[in-house]
Amino acid sequence: MGKSGKRYDTAVAGFDRDQLYSGSEALDLASSLAAAKFDESIDLLVRLGVDPRKTDEMVRGTVALPSGTGRDVRVAVFAQGEAAAAAREAGADHVGADDLAAEVEGGMLDFDVAIATPDMMPAVGKLGRALGPRGLMPNPKSGTVTDDVGKAVGEFKGGKVEFRTDRFGNVHLPIGKASFEASDLSANLKAAVEELERLKPSSSKGRYLKKVSVSSTMGPGIRIDPLRVAE
Repeated sequence: MGKSGKRYDTAVAGFDRDQLYSGSEALDLASSLAAAKFDESIDLLVRLGVDPRKTDEMVRGTVALPSGTGRDVRVAVFAQGEAAAAAREAGADHVGADDLAAEVEGGMLDFDVAIATPDMMPAVGKLGRALGPRGLMPNPKSGTVTDDVGKAVGEFKGGKVEFRTDRFGNVHLPIGKASFEASDLSANLKAAVEELERLKPSSSKGRYLKKVSVSSTMGPGIRIDPLRVAE
């Protein structure tokens, strides 16, 4: 076991895995347990009371994190003409049409978000094998299929994050960095959970927020009482 393993064990010994903390307590703990040499990401994991196999219970959307993510988000835009020019001006990292589609098909996946204009979707749709498993396929629900690509690039660069339930009903998203001020992390946590609650499917029965936890990249998961997220 390497250094990080020992450091992790020491960190884990400092808190009770089964205790439910308030949102701010959990964020303080997650930040203090981030002992790596780099600025660790603080991630939110929520298990929802949904059946993701049912189309109407698939929870998917975006949330604009008020404090940003602290990450340099790399954006690829599938567009041509004026839309392509607008995407470049907004700071997109990769812009192109069939040429960009060919690059992606060849294995170029050097981006975190993919945005496309509606007219490019026939070409982008063929990239399902490359983009689908990584959750990168543009989708109108998450604002990544749009005519206003310039605005979308600005939003994702500025702290808008996408999320969707996996096959177990979990939603996983970054809500900042360990170096963030406590109030900034709290604002992001609150915004993310509020958006998840807003998207609750009407067919979801029983408890919706089944399990809420935060962790740093290398740290343990710290459980949050779903009723005390905003505390």
